[in-house]
Amino acid sequence: MKIHEYQAKTVLGRYGVQVPRGEVAYTKEEARDIAKKLGGTVVVKAQIHAGGRGKGGGVKLAKTPEEAESIADKMLGMKLVTSQTGPEGRIVKRLLIEEGLRIKTEYYLGIVIDRSSAKPVFMASTAGGMEIEKVAEETPELILKEYVEPGLGLTSFQARKLAFGLELPSNLVNPACTFMLALYKAFESCDASLAEINPFLLTEEGKFFALDAKMNFDDNALYRHPEIKELRDLDEEEPLEIEASKHGLNYIKLDGTVGCMVNGAGLAMATMDIIKLAGGAPANFLDVGGGASAEQVKNAFSILLSDPNVNAVLINIFGGIMRCDIVAHGVVEAAKAIQLSVPLVVRLEGTNVEKGQEILRNSGLSLTVAQGMKDAAEKVVALAGTA
Repeated sequence: MKIHEYQAKTVLGRYGVQVPRGEVAYTKEEARDIAKKLGGTVVVKAQIHAGGRGKGGGVKLAKTPEEAESIADKMLGMKLVTSQTGPEGRIVKRLLIEEGLRIKTEYYLGIVIDRSSAKPVFMASTAGGMEIEKVAEETPELILKEYVEPGLGLTSFQARKLAFGLELPSNLVNPACTFMLALYKAFESCDASLAEINPFLLTEEGKFFALDAKMNFDDNALYRHPEIKELRDLDEEEPLEIEASKHGLNYIKLDGTVGCMVNGAGLAMATMDIIKLAGGAPANFLDVGGGASAEQVKNAFSILLSDPNVNAVLINIFGGIMRCDIVAHGVVEAAKAIQLSVPLVVRLEGTNVEKGQEILRNSGLSLTVAQGMKDAAEKVVALAGTA
């Protein structure tokens, strides 16, 4: 789950991470009043779940409360397009009005879970204020890394190593270490999957601040953090992904034309790969789970076909816990209920596969029963291309 910058700063502040003073505004009048309260010079920042806001015109400096009001008037309701939103952009519905700080140097701090080592990795870089993905691609030597033992947490030694790696003056090493340790404490305590400060700011006065903040959380741990779960903003999420979550389905929308319904994450990824290999592009990742019922299959089917980009659908099911005949019944019922309007290819394998294929063939529906994944991928890509 993602949250807004202002929400992330509130969370981080509870753990001692220093953040600039600021408040959220939903109207231009609120923006003006907050600017007055903060002393006049402020930064007006659009709040959406995407990076690159500054380049898209979503971050502006205002030197007076009146200027903050004028900027807010233009920014609220605008469609903000960044490198992470795609061309469709996001509508700005709230702003963070934040005190202006005198910038001396910008650094980068970030923590993510490294799947290969099964550990959190704490990163730091002198390339602050830049797209860290671009830095990693073009100048990876600028990113310092410390792998954290989960049972120990980030140690003082590791924090000092990172601080010295940033070539900080000796009098700033301890304050930087304090900041890093607080950031890791927040990451660990909240079951975050990402905590990023970009830029990690050093002011002219010699103080460190989280000038920007981004946090993502492990959905499976949100039951332990109801206060964080309440921060979820459904307006910033893909509607089909929200609908899928209501039915316990793992769905991620992509930009291809072949809709995929698969049971099991590994099989789902293999299915997307083989569709690409056949010359097509998957429209989604959709895992209905190993024990899905016919009702869940129907719900999944409805979600797939709600995507206007889908030109054809591939259902690829291995019947282990979920029998193939159960899947077939769900597919037939769903296709009839929603009046199937795109080509459908079904590949079944496993328990009761013959029975499942018989149900499909006798359904009276215009569908294709495939034999094997390669056959299924080639057929669905060909049908999607002629749809």
